[in-house]
Amino acid sequence: MATDPKDNHGPQKEHRDSQDQTGSCRPGPDAETQVELLDAYSQAVITVAEAVGPAVVGVFAGKGRRGTGVEPAGIGSGVIIAPDGYILTNDHVVQAADCFTVILQDGSRLEANLVGTDPATDLAVLRAGSSGLPYVEIGDSRQLRVGQLVIAIGNPFGFSSTVSTGVVSALGRALRSQQGRLIENIIQHTAPLNPGNSGGPLVDAHGLLVGVNTAIIAQAQGIGFAIPAATARLVAAQLITHGRVRRAHLGLAGQQRPLPRALARQLHLDEASVVEVAGLDPQGPAARAGLRVGDLIISLADQPMSNIDAIHHFLAEWTIGEPVKAVILRGEEIKEFRVVPMEAPEV
Repeated sequence: MATDPKDNHGPQKEHRDSQDQTGSCRPGPDAETQVELLDAYSQAVITVAEAVGPAVVGVFAGKGRRGTGVEPAGIGSGVIIAPDGYILTNDHVVQAADCFTVILQDGSRLEANLVGTDPATDLAVLRAGSSGLPYVEIGDSRQLRVGQLVIAIGNPFGFSSTVSTGVVSALGRALRSQQGRLIENIIQHTAPLNPGNSGGPLVDAHGLLVGVNTAIIAQAQGIGFAIPAATARLVAAQLITHGRVRRAHLGLAGQQRPLPRALARQLHLDEASVVEVAGLDPQGPAARAGLRVGDLIISLADQPMSNIDAIHHFLAEWTIGEPVKAVILRGEEIKEFRVVPMEAPEV
């Protein structure tokens, strides 16, 4: 006798199939697989925390001579990047301070000296008076992918060696430094950060430094930012070598100005905006080359300059002292100038 399929009450499957967005069904992970995945995740975090933790320090910055009633100026985190005591941290952690103490994971305290700061990228380097210290290797932040596991270690609110995890949620973000410069290629991630995490490392599952945590958005959850390791590597090298970051400059003040469409078509220009020269250093490279206030900078080395950030980005990568072709719109006439960017003076 035929039976109705609805009457079939046979044994149930151990797990239900899950349906993806295309409508096809794929078996979901069973309980045992889920446990294995969680164990693997936990083990990865434990391994990284044990390897990187000893190289993470609490940074205490003060004002006044040591031992004479130092006035607190800042507290944050740092990461040792060389066994001879070089420590990466944030500029905003150490600014306005003149004496520094770092506390290691084991509680030991070391006095440190300021090697150099770079407010334009919110990075600074300290050097602790010791050797043979644990350190973290700098990785390649250019290889990061959205969704990748990242781990933050720091001293939020003074709680040392605090570990938090998350994923890379976006790449290529930009933030303004306190100087107004644009810090590019910022890493956005979901590892929880709090005051005191600033200057601490963001590392990948291999324990390599991929970023330096720098900012959070107040009252937001799961939105943290880190300066990429590629930037930190370059800045740290210059700070250790020169005590500051050497950048090219043109000796001008500029402002973005829209370019009338009719004029752009007439001159066969693609850009909707250019940079107007609003001020000139009389002894600066631009003035020496013949630029004037009111000139419109269309391009440098054939790269369009649609805003002042584009000029900053260009100069950050241009070699000091190497001539560059500047295409200028003066009135309705296009002119070319040979400008030699020079090293920007110390601020």
